[in-house]
Parts: sequence; C-alpha cells; structure tokens
Amino acid sequence: MRTIQVEEITRHIREMCIEANYSLSLDMCRALQHAETEEKSPLGRQILGQLRENLEIAAADNIPICQDTGMTVIFMEIGQDVHFQGGSLEEAINEGVRQGYREGYLRKSVVGDPCIRENTRDNTPAVIHYELQPGAEVKITVAPKGFGSENMSRVFMLKPSDGIEGVREAVLTAVRDAGPNACPPMVIGVGIGGTFEKCALMAKKALTRPVGEHSAVPYIEEMEKELLRKINASMIGPGGLGGTTTALAVHIDTYPTHIAGLPVGVNICCHVNRHAVRIV
Repeated sequence: MRTIQVEEITRHIREMCIEANYSLSLDMCRALQHAETEEKSPLGRQILGQLRENLEIAAADNIPICQDTGMTVIFMEIGQDVHFQGGSLEEAINEGVRQGYREGYLRKSVVGDPCIRENTRDNTPAVIHYELQPGAEVKITVAPKGFGSENMSRVFMLKPSDGIEGVREAVLTAVRDAGPNACPPMVIGVGIGGTFEKCALMAKKALTRPVGEHSAVPYIEEMEKELLRKINASMIGPGGLGGTTTALAVHIDTYPTHIAGLPVGVNICCHVNRHAVRIV
C-alpha cells in the first residue's frame, strides 16, 4: 500500500491548471502547425497563423491562451493500492483548482447554482471523474473546458437499426449545427455505446487523447479518418470563415451497450483543446 498526502495532489492540480491554460500541449501545437501548412484557403491560413502567434505570445508572456479559461474537468485514475492521507481528496482537488485559478490570474467562470448564477469567485467546484486502476500510481488529467464549444455538444439516443451510418450522421449533424460557434478548427470527441451518461463521459475523455493517435480498433480508426475527411470537406474552416481545416482530429471510444440502444455522445472542443497530464 502506498500513501500519498492529499496536499501533494493540491500542488499538482494547482500547477496543472496554470500549465494547461498557458501552454497548449505539444500534440495540439503540432496539429495546428501542420494545419497551417496544409490549409488551402488564404484566409484560413491567415487565421491559423494568428492562432499560432497567439500561442507563442501566451507561452512567452505567461498569460492564458484564451480568455475563457473554462470549467475545470479532472480525470483521476487511481491505483487501488493507493491510500490518501491528510484530509478529503475531493477537497484537496478543489483547493488545487482554487489556488491555480487565483495564482495564475485565470478567469473565474463557475457559478454556484445553475439558476441563481452567483459566481463562486475561484472556479470551483471542478467536475471530477474517478476511476480505479490496478497498481499504486495516480494519473491526473486536468482539462479546462470552455463553454463556446461545450454548448455545441450533443447526445443522440439512436435506434440499433440506425447502425454505423446513423452514428456517422449524428457526428456530422453535431458539427454542422455547431458551425462557427465552436471556434474551429475543432477536436471532436465521440463516445458510442454504454448509456446516456456513459457515452457523454467517453466523448469528453476522448478529447484528451493525443492528436494523431487513432483507436486501436480497425473499423473505429477508419471511421475517425472518414469523419475527419467529411468534416473538413464541409468548408466551415478556421474561425468559421471558410477553408479546409474545420477539425484537427476525431477521437472515438466505444463501450458495450443494451440490445435496445445505440447512444452516441459528441463532445466538441475548440482549437484550444487544453489538457495537462501527470503521473504521481
């Protein structure tokens, strides 16, 4: 049994909140650079160049990549041989978010009650997902999610008879409906199967997969590539102003489901697909 003090988790979360908001991950930077060289539209290339310049300024000056520093989504993959000591793990996680958003001068966007809408003033609480794993390590993924793109996300409860073609059309429908509102170029996470909530969770976590890394399931890998081609053929383009780069990646995860259902979650992220990962 390995013991971890919860204050260590607070420290990591604090640092990761700042890291994710100041510097885009290497896979995303490479994807945007590649898109700039491949984009066919002059205006699209100009917009992608401006996005690249914005990333360089943010990293150099230690300022947020985007003014919407998001609601903090955290995936905690916890080894079953880990024991946390020193207080509540959930309180420690939220304290890390609190410190990170204050010390990093990140915009506080969370309201305590969805109807009364009074700001909590420290971007807490985070949305935390826990998963037990074998071993004695803890993998932390911090993914601040802006709501311009979050608001464009969808869950489709398809009939089994809709099949793979129905899944494809659901994803394309979500992207078409999002249009420029999701701040393209987008990264699109898709969850197929499970239940209403499981497919949405899979779609959200799929966004944290490194861009360029495809599913290990051959037919899913082919679907990812096909959907990316079709989405980029839509000509929504960078900033929604036309071009051949509407999306940088489509990531699909699947899970077993009920004989009577075919749930599909589509979680869209803007070009600021932020995530920081650490193993403690």
